[in-house]
This record gives sequence, C-alpha cells and structure tokens, in this order.
Amino acid sequence: MLALLLARAGVRVSLLESHTDFDRDFRGDTIHPSTLEVLDQIGLADRLHELPHAKLRTFRLVSPSGVYTLAELGRLPTRFPYILIMPQARFLEFLADEMTRYANLQLLMGATAESLIEDAGVVGGVGYRTVHGQQELRAVLTVAADGRFSRLRKLAALEPVTLSPTMEVVWFRLPRRAEDRHDEGTLNVGADGLVVLLGRADEWQVGYAGPKGLFQRLKEGGLESLRRAVAAIVPWLADRVGDLDEWTRVSVLSVESARLPRWHRPGMLCIGDAAHTMLPIGGVGINCAIGDAVEAANILAGPLRAGAIDETLLAGVQKRRMGPTRLIQRVQRELQQRLVLEESDRGRPFAPPLALRLVQRVPIVRDLPARLVAFGLRKVRLEI
Repeated sequence: MLALLLARAGVRVSLLESHTDFDRDFRGDTIHPSTLEVLDQIGLADRLHELPHAKLRTFRLVSPSGVYTLAELGRLPTRFPYILIMPQARFLEFLADEMTRYANLQLLMGATAESLIEDAGVVGGVGYRTVHGQQELRAVLTVAADGRFSRLRKLAALEPVTLSPTMEVVWFRLPRRAEDRHDEGTLNVGADGLVVLLGRADEWQVGYAGPKGLFQRLKEGGLESLRRAVAAIVPWLADRVGDLDEWTRVSVLSVESARLPRWHRPGMLCIGDAAHTMLPIGGVGINCAIGDAVEAANILAGPLRAGAIDETLLAGVQKRRMGPTRLIQRVQRELQQRLVLEESDRGRPFAPPLALRLVQRVPIVRDLPARLVAFGLRKVRLEI
C-alpha cells in the first residue's frame, strides 16, 4: 500500500516480496472502513467491491451469561458501514495489478531481503536474494514492512517490547450455509476457551483461541478433542465440525502484543507488524498497518521526491501513529485478559466488564466501539 501511494505521488519505488506469488492462506481477511475510505480516495474502492467478498456489519459476543453487541457498524456515517471480508491473497493481487500502471514502481517477486547496506550508521538499501543469486538495491529510504518476525528490524538492532502474554489461535475453515447469519462476526466465550467466527463468502474462518500451550493440549487429545471443544462453545457448528478430519486442515498462530520503542533509524523506517505486533482480537492488524502506510506517504512523499530524508521526518511518522497504536493494543490486552483464560482459570464463569454493559444500555456511547473498530482513534486520510 505504501509503495502504491508513493508511486502515485511521483516517487520512484522498488518493492521486494519474498514469495513468488500470493497464493497462500492468510488469516487476515478484514478490510475496515478506514481502509475502504482511503481506497475510495484513490478511486479503487468500487473496483475492489467487484471481487467476491462478504460484508460484516455486526460484531457480537456470545457467552453463557448472554449475547452482547460489541460493535454495530451499520450506524456509522460512512459510505462503507461494514467490514469487507475478502481473502488477503485476492486483496494483494488487486493492489499488485494496480501497481503495473506506474512505470516508477518496480515489484520484485521472489526477492528476499537478507542484509542492510549501511554507511556510517545510515541505512542505504538492502542486499537481497533471488533465483538469480545475490543482488543489491540502494535507496534513500528503506522501509521494513516484513511482518511480526521482521528480519530487517533484527538487522537494524531494533528490539520490540512485549506487552502481553502469548496467545495461540488454532485456525481452520468450516462450511457456511444459506441459513447462517451472513453479516455477523462473533466472539463465542465458553468455559474452555474462545471461538472467533468470521464469514467469508462461502465458508467460516474459525479461530479457537487460548493461552500458550493450547495447540499442544489439543494435539494430545486428538482431533476429536478439538471438535468437541468447538461444538461445546458454538453448538450450531456441531453438525459440521466433522469436516475437521485431519490436522493438515488446521494451522496455529502464536502471537503476542509488542511494540518498538523507536520505529526508525537513519535511512530506515518500520511499519505494520514490523513496528507493532497486534493481537488477532478484532482483526484490526491489517488496517493499523495500512494506517501506518497512509501517514508515512503523507509525511514522506514530498521529501522523497526531493531525494532526501531527515530522521526527524521518520520520527514524525511514529509520532502520528503511536497514539492509535497504543490505544488499540491496550483495548486488545484488556479483552485478552477477560476472554483468553489461563489454564488455572478454565471453567471460571464469564463476567461481562462494566464498559460492555454500559455500551448496551447507554445510547450516547453505543457507537463508540464501532467507531474504534472502523477507524481507530481517528480517521486516517490521504493528504497527497
């Protein structure tokens, strides 16, 4: 996204993607109103909607003590009062296709960054590997957008601070039927865990979440233990958990919330998961990362066209994004503490927090969670 925005602004950009294609199963399918509004600004939102997708308008928490509406996006004052659900591979292909319109944007597939080019402490590009061997790419600015296990971040000696305990999410897919609610996502709380349901166009993406060690416990009990656990928390899935007939249908994501104290070095900036790892709660990680990209483009496009970047500008990107990042991570940690129980707390009755009860009963605050999910602390808009 940053490469595309900078290219539109007249900056010469090279984007390295380590894979040779996008044909793999990502876990982040959510494109929030904040991202859709930015895409609308550059004339891409309508074209994106032409691709197969689903729309999520409501988040609910389903628990033994009752059903609570977490966020009702349909009331938001936006052209896109919903979360677009689309496999991330299709979204990436869509952006990559748009990139071909710009002669000043080079997308290098199958190019893995392996080293930093440095001179007197200033990053001046990367060394990377392709099937043709080792290559070098020199640049005025190097952006590390290489995820939660960022190699470039490690090479730059930028160390994240862990903000939450590790949680594990066991992901799989189950059939979606015509009678299922098609515009609703749910957090389903049971005595033994939390099940997240997000609906793709023709299937449910299911995440069974718990503390570190969840997957090992399930493996020891066999697939039947996973099937029983999911059916106990979401009873209406009981007639389809039988589709989980082998472990190859299951993948596990182990994640913790973390954040870099400093997102930059001279000549280098980290964004997205490379700068701040988000928990999967709320599915906001992609959109927080795109918010980073938009603000980076706003601040850096002009100086990059001029061919020079001062580190104070990189610090300005972090300053503009730090508040929204901190808020989202704080909310996610609080939800994790309530919903993802440690082994010693399993079986403890769920007690809805006061804030959740207030949202249900007080009209003046009922739309605040939806605004937070849709836009974060404030709307991010493209200024170039």
